[in-house]
Formats: sequence, C-alpha cells, structure tokens
Amino acid sequence: MAKKQQKVKEVKAEGTKRGSLTDDKPVNAVVEELFGRTGARGEVTQVLVKILEGRNKDRTMRRNVKGPVRVGDLLTLRETEIEARRIRKNITKGAHS
Repeated sequence: MAKKQQKVKEVKAEGTKRGSLTDDKPVNAVVEELFGRTGARGEVTQVLVKILEGRNKDRTMRRNVKGPVRVGDLLTLRETEIEARRIRKNITKGAHS
C-alpha cells in the first residue's frame, strides 16, 4: 500500500494584513485631559492621551487608566488601535441601565 502524504499549510510569521495588535513595540503617550471615573467602584480613570511616536503619532484618543494619573503624565501603551468607549454621565440606577 502506498502512503499518503500529508499536506502542510504554510503560516506567515507577519500576522494579519493590518498587523497584529501586540506585535508592535510599546509607544509613549502624554495625558492631556481627564474625563472622569469609571468601573464598578470608580477605580478606573478615563483620559484623553496624545500618542507621541509610532504609526499613530500625534493622534488623540480616549483610554482607561487604572491607578493614579494626572494631566501631563507619560503613559506607555501596548497598542494604539483600540479606543475606550465614552463614559455615560446620566446613569440613574445600576451600572449599565
């Protein structure tokens, strides 16, 4: 009996066309504005940051930051593709009404 040969798929090492979110090097961003507190217990602060380097240089975006943060602080971001959702101010009952 003849043995059947197995087909082997070639996998590209580069990732997807758009680029993987974690493949890029971390980039620095500076905090420009504080929007408010979020999270179930208010442990997260939503801020507006300006990207200082990388593919999205000079872009401003919303990010959620855990821990103490002030305007002018330097953050190191692992990715700059995903932006945080806006905080809803008029929540009447519960966290997600």
